[in-house]
Amino acid sequence: MKAIILAAGYATRLYPLTENFPKPLLDVGGKPILDWLVEDLEGEVEEFIAVTNARFCDHFVRWAGDRNIRVISDGTTTNEGRLGAVRDILLAADGISGPALVMAGDNVLDFSLRPFIRFSLGKGTSCVMCHEEHRLEALQRTAVITMDGDDRILTYEEKPREPKGIYAVPPFYVYREEDLKRIPEALEKGCGFDAPGSFAAWLSRETPMHAYKMPGRRYDIGDRKSYDAIRESYRGIEK
Repeated sequence: MKAIILAAGYATRLYPLTENFPKPLLDVGGKPILDWLVEDLEGEVEEFIAVTNARFCDHFVRWAGDRNIRVISDGTTTNEGRLGAVRDILLAADGISGPALVMAGDNVLDFSLRPFIRFSLGKGTSCVMCHEEHRLEALQRTAVITMDGDDRILTYEEKPREPKGIYAVPPFYVYREEDLKRIPEALEKGCGFDAPGSFAAWLSRETPMHAYKMPGRRYDIGDRKSYDAIRESYRGIEK
């Protein structure tokens, strides 16, 4: 199992804090945000592939050090010129054999991703994570799925005005090798490329996929308020 870390964004809502520094490397609980994800998966994942932009690439190279983390630049230098998450996944997946965990690099989880990986391997399909969300305004801002009693995805909508279900999909996915190879086909057929879930939504209409119910809480760091809140929650905590 490989892990692709999506870290090529510019985090403009956190300016000036992230104007010259990448959001995934901001401190939470005494260490970079990404360390919470990477340390959880060490021993489970063979290699981490962090895809970032040209402006922040050096920061990630220094962070990776001599660990089993490969850093790739997508060559962009501005928020306006970004490739988009799906194209970044395609860049990072080049040459990968076997399944891959794809995850956003700016989230902190209070649970392990290891059971999610085992769930996906047991199902034998590409899989997404999901959690219950009962606020209409929140469902209208995210991807929403419905599923059957076996956790198989039945419908997958991006930012629906009238959601069919209550399960929201955060940016954590496990893709089979053969499904990752379909990204060029998806893009050619009009799949969106900016949001990471666009490919999962397209793929769910092409092949069976399953959803893993998140067993804990996800902290999505989008702006200064959410960053300050999680820093306060994790003050003095060491994993």
